[in-house]
Amino acid sequence: MIDSLKKKLKKIKVLALDVDGVLTNGKINVDERGKEIKVFDVHDGFGLAMIRRAGFKTAIISARSAGAVTARARDLKIDQVFQGAYPKTAAFEQLLRVLKVSEDQVCFMGDDIPDLIIFRRVGVAVAVKNANAEVKKHVDYVTKRNGGDGAVREIVELILKTQNKWKELLKHYHKG
Repeated sequence: MIDSLKKKLKKIKVLALDVDGVLTNGKINVDERGKEIKVFDVHDGFGLAMIRRAGFKTAIISARSAGAVTARARDLKIDQVFQGAYPKTAAFEQLLRVLKVSEDQVCFMGDDIPDLIIFRRVGVAVAVKNANAEVKKHVDYVTKRNGGDGAVREIVELILKTQNKWKELLKHYHKG
């Protein structure tokens, strides 16, 4: 890992995520009644539970609004949820105030053009493997996994390992 990225990752206290294309594969499924259905990856969800257990805060900043996101965020005990946040700047500034953190203490994961405004401000900007090509030019790290398929878990493990919290956290799960 590049030393400059490692240095930035050591400062992270908050993991903030876009939803469509990051926590999901980016596809929007609509049933015959017009109800939106989203599919979330269980490994990403467990990764979010792990990072919270390690003392980090989590957040969602999404330009769209969906009941499925509200339900999933509640299930995962996400600390701050901002839906209908377009542009995402006001939500990001509120996140900083509420969680009492600086910009360089936030890692934000995104996948498309509306995320660029946040990428310029955070400590670590992450794009998923299947993100828009223009977006990938403006990040510190591109995941090996696609959005909705373990990309969030990948960055969670990278943060925890870089901050030397991974091994200690695993001890909790090895207890019988």
